[in-house]
Amino acid sequence: MISLAELAAIREKMKDKVAVREGSAQTRVVVGMATCGIAAGARPVLSAFVEGVNKEGLAEKVAVTQTGCIGICQYEPVVEVFEDGKEKVTYVKLTPEKAERIIKEHLVGGNVVTEYTIGANG
Repeated sequence: MISLAELAAIREKMKDKVAVREGSAQTRVVVGMATCGIAAGARPVLSAFVEGVNKEGLAEKVAVTQTGCIGICQYEPVVEVFEDGKEKVTYVKLTPEKAERIIKEHLVGGNVVTEYTIGANG
């Protein structure tokens, strides 16, 4: 049986990841996590975004969340980036490596990684 102290330690350790995923920030990264997305590899993509946002110190500005079916299954894993005052960006056929580049170039640098967008792939 786990003690209250052990549960508190686990809670504190996981606090960063939960806060990023539930936060309300000016930028939202939404990962499609329906069955089709999960089958295509969305879980590691979601993890890469959560870990990358924390690593870059963006947790106050960027919320990473998940949603169900986005409706474009052939392009999974799909991630949508919503920024205040800007048009939504839809990234498709993602991998954790592509997520790292999106974090560095788009979320940190402000430049959309055009070759990963639906416009470049569809």
